[in-house]
Amino acid sequence: MDVRIEKSWKEQLASEFDKAYFAQLTDFVKDEYRKGTVFPSGSNIFSAFDHCPFDKVKVVILGQDPYHEPRQAHGLSFSVREGVPFPPSLINIYKEIENDLGVRAPQSGDLTRWADQGVLLLNATLTVRAHQAGSHQNKGWETFTDAVIHCLAESRSHLVYILWGAYAQKKGAFIDTRNNLVLKSAHPSPLSAYRGFFGSKPFSQTNAYLIANAQSPINW
Repeated sequence: MDVRIEKSWKEQLASEFDKAYFAQLTDFVKDEYRKGTVFPSGSNIFSAFDHCPFDKVKVVILGQDPYHEPRQAHGLSFSVREGVPFPPSLINIYKEIENDLGVRAPQSGDLTRWADQGVLLLNATLTVRAHQAGSHQNKGWETFTDAVIHCLAESRSHLVYILWGAYAQKKGAFIDTRNNLVLKSAHPSPLSAYRGFFGSKPFSQTNAYLIANAQSPINW
């Protein structure tokens, strides 16, 4: 199956695109776009990969679902388009950046600048029906994004995996902690941020690990 995705990822994931589940997923997603509003736009479904080629990945931040309200989702977990008000989880992520690094939080909620530095902002599910959180779960996306993580885990080492919340931690449970840094904490959503997200210092820990492994740090 011909999938429009960055070249190195296309090569790494070629076997996934030929599997029956992916054909069924593609049919489902195409039908959803035909029937109503789906986020992100079709051209942005694989943005996380397009901005962060396979051999450039330094950090993986796992999200769950794309944002399901207009103008928010554009293919990067936790990120919103330029000029869009920050969702609650992103507000808390920026608070932790300020507390962790002692710098002023960014003024834009568009995290493309992270992706371009090697941060794979990967949602478990890459599409969602407008106004219906979780509406594209259990249709095949999770199988695909599991394959993405397995691919990285098998072929790359000394990566940082940032797993916020129980869902992300379960999805990344198999990652080898001997050859990678796996950072786990509560999710940044308002429901759980005070239960271990605030004060977890993921950004400084990430950069310290990258520097220790002869990689350039991320400008958060």
